[in-house]
Amino acid sequence: MRRSSYFTRAQPPRTSSPEYSEGRTRQAWENYVTGHALADVADAPVRNEIVQSWQRSLTMGVDASKQQSRKIEDQDNLHRLRRRNASLRQAAKSAFARLEPHLAEAKAILILTDKDGVIIDAIGDHSVLDEGQEIHLEIGGIWNEDAIGTNGIGTALKTGKATYVHAAEHFCQGVQAWTCAGVPIFDPFDRSVIGVVDLSGPPHIFRRHNIALVVAAAREIEIALAEQQREERTLLLEAFLNSDATRPGNSVLLLDKAGRILFRRGLDDKLHLPRPDLAVGRQLLALSAGMSDSDIKAALPPELETDGIERLEFEGRLRGAALFLKQSRAARVRLEDSVRIKARANVDEDEIVIVGSAPKMLEAMELAERAAAANVTVLIQGETGVGKELFARLVHSRLPRGGAPYVTVNCAAISKELIGAELFGHVEGAFTGAVRGGKAGRFEQADGGVLCLDEIGDMPVELQPYLLRALEQKAVYRIGDSARRPVNVQLVAMTNRNLRDDVETGRFRRDLFYRIGIVAIDVPPLRQRGNDILLLLEHFNETYATRFSRERLEFPPDVLERLRSYRWPGNVRELRNMVERLHLLKTRTEVTLRDLPAEILEPVGGFGLSHDIEMSQGPVNLENVEASAIRRAMLAEKGNLTRVAATLGISRPTLYRKIKQYDIPRD
Repeated sequence: MRRSSYFTRAQPPRTSSPEYSEGRTRQAWENYVTGHALADVADAPVRNEIVQSWQRSLTMGVDASKQQSRKIEDQDNLHRLRRRNASLRQAAKSAFARLEPHLAEAKAILILTDKDGVIIDAIGDHSVLDEGQEIHLEIGGIWNEDAIGTNGIGTALKTGKATYVHAAEHFCQGVQAWTCAGVPIFDPFDRSVIGVVDLSGPPHIFRRHNIALVVAAAREIEIALAEQQREERTLLLEAFLNSDATRPGNSVLLLDKAGRILFRRGLDDKLHLPRPDLAVGRQLLALSAGMSDSDIKAALPPELETDGIERLEFEGRLRGAALFLKQSRAARVRLEDSVRIKARANVDEDEIVIVGSAPKMLEAMELAERAAAANVTVLIQGETGVGKELFARLVHSRLPRGGAPYVTVNCAAISKELIGAELFGHVEGAFTGAVRGGKAGRFEQADGGVLCLDEIGDMPVELQPYLLRALEQKAVYRIGDSARRPVNVQLVAMTNRNLRDDVETGRFRRDLFYRIGIVAIDVPPLRQRGNDILLLLEHFNETYATRFSRERLEFPPDVLERLRSYRWPGNVRELRNMVERLHLLKTRTEVTLRDLPAEILEPVGGFGLSHDIEMSQGPVNLENVEASAIRRAMLAEKGNLTRVAATLGISRPTLYRKIKQYDIPRD
């Protein structure tokens, strides 16, 4: 059985797209590089980006008669270069392994380069790999425009855009027997170009849609890089929090191993901002393993005064540094374990506060801010009640345009028949009950701002392709209408489901999952946040004391220990509801163990549930624990589902879905 391939083998061997004319393109190239009849280029079928690259190549003095590119001959230098790009190569490993079997007999090779266009990995058809050595299209070959003029790798690096260069479109004569499609790889942290993925081969493999495959490979590499960086950030934050680098009076900048600002705390607009060199993601200095504290201090901008530097190391390697900034006399920053989000204009709401100092919470907050700056889709994952909607608001609050719309849709609360019209709108008469004159959908309402899709895992599978098309095309079509309506929306999707499992079972489209998960933010459950439980307790205590005009409650040590050891299945929402209930019901300020809800008084080993209910449901796993919690709350509230949802700290649609999921009798 013949192995399937992504590439169509053409007969006869040489084919071209309708827009490409070999003879006319070659004549235009000859005229251009010899300086004759330059005006004729405008009449030839030569794409504008190719002409611009030809002009750059001429300006740089590239020899159009070159037969091959340059190459790094020194093997030690090449080894060091590949080692410096180990993270990029590791991120590309999975995508390259997946594509390699399809390239074996396709007369094509897949190439990975660094940010300077130096080839650091190459796979594919062995005969083509051998032919590539003749022009140095091999590991160590240098393929930026300075070295070899117009080509898929160098031009993609120069423009930062996906590029294909076919046959006579190449600037140098020696590589015009090739076709190539290059796509830049962007660093998920700061969106700088750090490399290129390129598909190359003889001209007969040329298909314009080949570039779509390379785009998919580049995006897969970026997702893998984001996973690497997320792990690195978590380790760095943990190293910082576990070190002795605690100076309550200082503002802090946390740098990663490259010297980029990973996290900042305690800076406000009057003290250090606005300053672009202190923005998260910016490289403050070139950090290296051999630098001492004095070296780091000397490399900082001269106007940035530090009160101390802490090197952060683990596994015997330098992974970053913490900078403690001196505070000015004019302003003093109040350090809090929180991020504050101002209330939206013309919206009746309170200021939002995200409280937390756990490493995973700090990482999630930092990711949300960077996602807003990069204007990419965001997937917020976490259990019910962890505060996913707060992170959606954090993304919205960091958008550069003030007053940007913020539109929410709960995919689980809208019927399967109506969710399409809700998202994309409809024209008059599109269906029974359609609004006279038509209606704009949530995409159009969110134009220029954030569209938040809550519980996206419950979106019907048949509607998911339309959502994917809207995201890819940045346009929507109202139901019953063929008019294309452009929209500029930053999508924030939220779910408490494991979408990867849903992808494997066919309940969620794989292509949509990767499209919405360019930046994935995992909001940790409260039981994994350590001392954040006590921080949140203090925050809610102060909030409700102010709201109800009463004194703050007092929590003795035994009560605090019980609250800290409880598993909080309803997460932050459950904790908030408990504090509000205590403020409403308590007449005295001191809280005793007897004042706590019954589920918190159960032994810790019982996950906060009574043993008879827990053991009656079979083995201990998260589903059984969750089902038992719902049954117990239904029993305590005598079947009142509104109160059950409030007790568990979940929405009513979520409660209804879980009752159906676990087949729990309503009576």
